[in-house]
Amino acid sequence: MKTLKNTLLVFMFSSLLLNTSCRTEEIEFEQAPPEDTLSANSSAANLMQRTAMNDGSSSNIVDNANCFNIQFPFTVIVNGVQITVESDDDYDSIEDIFDAFDDDDDELEIAFPIVIILNDYTEITINNYTELYTYASTCSGENENDDDIECIDFQYPITVSIFNVNNELLQTITINNDNTLYHFIDDLDDDDLVSINFPITLIIHDGTTLVVNNLAALENAIYQYDDTCDEDDDYDYNDDDCNNCTVSQLRDILINCPDWIVDDLERNDQDYDDVYEGFLFNFFDNGTIAVSWSSTVVYGTWSTSGSGNNIMVDINIPALPYCNLNWRLHEIEQDSGETKVDLRVGNDNRLRYESDCN
Repeated sequence: MKTLKNTLLVFMFSSLLLNTSCRTEEIEFEQAPPEDTLSANSSAANLMQRTAMNDGSSSNIVDNANCFNIQFPFTVIVNGVQITVESDDDYDSIEDIFDAFDDDDDELEIAFPIVIILNDYTEITINNYTELYTYASTCSGENENDDDIECIDFQYPITVSIFNVNNELLQTITINNDNTLYHFIDDLDDDDLVSINFPITLIIHDGTTLVVNNLAALENAIYQYDDTCDEDDDYDYNDDDCNNCTVSQLRDILINCPDWIVDDLERNDQDYDDVYEGFLFNFFDNGTIAVSWSSTVVYGTWSTSGSGNNIMVDINIPALPYCNLNWRLHEIEQDSGETKVDLRVGNDNRLRYESDCN
C-alpha cells in the first residue's frame, strides 16, 4: 500500500511539472512583443483610462457639474411639470420646457435622494442641495481642461490576455463597457503583462470609426482626436441644438418658406421685437433678401457658411440695421404649420424668424 501511495505522488508531481512546462511554453508563444504589451502607469494605459472615464457633462442641465452625472432614474420638477429622467433623451424634455417661453423664469427642483456617479464610477448618495453643491464645487469650471477624453470612444467588446509574472497566472477577459475598462486599468500592477487582442475599433465624435492594429496606433489615434470636438463642458444647454444642422438644410428652408416675420429681436440685450412688426422677409437663391411692408420694398443680401453648431448667417439689409450681423445659427424648429430659424451672437443678440410653413 505504501509503495502504491509513493508511486501516485511521483506521478502527480511529474504531471504538475509537465503542465507547468507546457504552460510556460504556451505563454512564451502567445506573449506580444514588448512594444505591444500594456503595462501599469504607461502612457497607453493612461490614455485608455482617460477615454473610459465617466463623462459627467451629460446632466449639466440639472446639476451644473462636469465631473459627475446622476444615476437613472431620478425625478425633477421643471416649471411645475414633473419629469422622470430615465435616459439622456429626457434631458431634451427638460430643455423643451425651458424653451417653451422666452420671458419666464425657469425653475428646476430635484427630488432627493439621488445617486451621483463620479468620473471613476464611484456612486454616492446625495440627500440635499448642500451635499450636491459640495461635490459640484470640486469639478472644473465651464470649458476648463479636465482629464476625461470625450472626442473618441472604444467599441466593445475588447479582449485582453493578462500574465502575472509573480504568480504565473494567465487569464483572458472580455471587457464590455467603459466602467469595466476603467477599473481594469486602475487595478493593473507592475507584475501584470497585458496583451490586447487587436484589431480594435474606435468611434470618433462624428460617428465615423477607426480600426487600429497595435498599441502605437491606438495611442496615436487618441492623441490625434483628443480636443477635436466640443466636449460640451458648459452649462448652456442650448448650445448643441444644431448638431445635425447643415447649410443646405438651412438654405432650403429659408428659400422655400415664404413671408418670414421677425418673431424675436434683441440687440445688446435690448428688445426690438416690435420695430419690424408687419414686415415680410423673403430669401432668394441668388443671395438677396426682399423685405416688404405697407407699400414699401427694400433689398439686402444674405449668405451662409460652416456646419453643425457653427453655421454662420451673414445678413446685410441697409435699411433695417437691427437685422444686420454675422449671426450664428442656434436652432431650426419645425412644427406642424410653423417653422422658426433662431439666430444668435453671444447672449445679448438674437434674431428669430418665423414662417407659417411646414
